[in-house]
Amino acid sequence: MIALIRPECPNPTALAKGNYKHPVNKDALRKSTAGKCMYCESKIEHNSYAHVEHIKPKAIFPELEFVWDNLGYSCEVCNDNKWQKYNETTPFINPYSENPDDHIVFFEFYVYPREGSERGEYSITELRLNRAGLIERRKEKIDKLYTMIKIASSISNELIRNQVITDLRTESDKDKEYSAMIKSVLVALGIL
Repeated sequence: MIALIRPECPNPTALAKGNYKHPVNKDALRKSTAGKCMYCESKIEHNSYAHVEHIKPKAIFPELEFVWDNLGYSCEVCNDNKWQKYNETTPFINPYSENPDDHIVFFEFYVYPREGSERGEYSITELRLNRAGLIERRKEKIDKLYTMIKIASSISNELIRNQVITDLRTESDKDKEYSAMIKSVLVALGIL
């Protein structure tokens, strides 16, 4: 999970008419996440349909169903895991209004709550951010990363080695799948 910037609502008229899934608005949310789920950071369109997600569930907060600041872009699994769950004292992390790094941390391909963060614990547990499929996909990504690091360390030509390291660093860019995890590994290894 990474911090996101919420765009302006491109079609507020659609919301006013009771359509929170309008394609133009959905596309703006998609672009704000680079096509990734706002929670698990999986690229969505290559394996599922994206959902316009209600940060505060519409079943519990019907007055927020058509409020732009309550909408996000998520994968079907995270949306289903979160469906109709909300804890007023320990709400889910909202990557549009806060920095998830304050609540969660990666160790390799697992995500953990920061010490003392009940919201991190609640978000990880209820969204199932360590579910088997995610761990498998994140592990594949980490394995490729370590292979690239090994290759970079074996290259004697400094120019080529620096280019490989630059390529490694781009894997932590916000538009890349699982960028928060990759960034944490690269920081731990002193590459970022």
